[in-house]
Amino acid sequence: MKPSFFDLTYDDLKALLVEKGFSPFGATQMFDWVYRKWEHDPQEWSNVSKAAKEFFTENYDFSLLKIVWNGLSKDGTRKFLVKMNDGQTVETVAIPARERLTLCVSSQVGCAVGCTFCHTATQGLKRHLKTSEVVLQYITVQKFLNDLGEGDALTNIVYMGQGEPLHNYENMKKATQIFMAERGLALGQRRITLSTSGMVPAIEKLAIDFPTVNIAISLHSARNDVRTELMPINKVYDLERLFGAIKKIPLKAHRRITYEYLLIDGVNDQMEDVLALADLLNSKESKINLIPMNEYPGSKYKRPSEAKIMWFLDQMIKRGFTCTVRTTKGSDILAACGQLKSEFEKVNLWDDKKPVIIPGIASSVLQNLQS
Repeated sequence: MKPSFFDLTYDDLKALLVEKGFSPFGATQMFDWVYRKWEHDPQEWSNVSKAAKEFFTENYDFSLLKIVWNGLSKDGTRKFLVKMNDGQTVETVAIPARERLTLCVSSQVGCAVGCTFCHTATQGLKRHLKTSEVVLQYITVQKFLNDLGEGDALTNIVYMGQGEPLHNYENMKKATQIFMAERGLALGQRRITLSTSGMVPAIEKLAIDFPTVNIAISLHSARNDVRTELMPINKVYDLERLFGAIKKIPLKAHRRITYEYLLIDGVNDQMEDVLALADLLNSKESKINLIPMNEYPGSKYKRPSEAKIMWFLDQMIKRGFTCTVRTTKGSDILAACGQLKSEFEKVNLWDDKKPVIIPGIASSVLQNLQS
């Protein structure tokens, strides 16, 4: 099987061209064709040498991921189930908001962290995604949107899909370099957000060799006993170790750290949780993003009432914190935070001409399936 062109960073491509006897300046033209002009057939690269075009045609794969299902939420969120060459699938979600369209990207097939509130955790970890499989989520979805002819352009990326991004550190680093390459997609550092459950050794490496992007920490509790119940990773990397690593992240580059806090009814939404959170975080260096629990089939946790959500928000604001409540998007198609899961192995062969029901997705959603 040919390696994917989308595994190559700009520097990788330049080095490969030199190794094969071509001009390194060809990397600029190739990245322009692939990432700006959306031309993935080397034979159409008019300003690239014939020999180079033949080399890449013969030796590299330019195919995109296969979209085996997509669902459109009533709020405009669109979820995609995409298939890799080995038959494994992941979900990626395009989330509309005012003046932006954010792609929620997956980093692994499944996840090994095992957060007890997360649907992805129920399938365990099957494998890391390759660099190309991360990049191709963006390319595949953008091409889909281009083909719709609606003029929608992805503007932001969040590494908040299936998997723990820092568990797949090297591939996510390379994918980020490709996303940010000036000669390619040229996404600015403020348009990419990496979310982690708290892998301390990898967090300590972020400031050393990972491209500068926004950082979000999945915190969910400022009390070790509660956080351990929600996130088994806290047994290894407890709050003391986690915040020891966070303090090493240079805030001049990252501005503020965002702390994601999943509000769960009766678990982490009490006054003692408010006080612990206010005591743990620095209000000048932190932003708190409250995420009301998104329930899924079989979930043991429940969403707090709207009154309790607003109470918690008000308590943090009164204590001087920048605090927001994340708007739930795509819950009717299980596309909201914590609801993603690869479902392909649970259904029969896909029929490209007909929508197929995925277990757990309401039948009413079928009205929005795009064949």
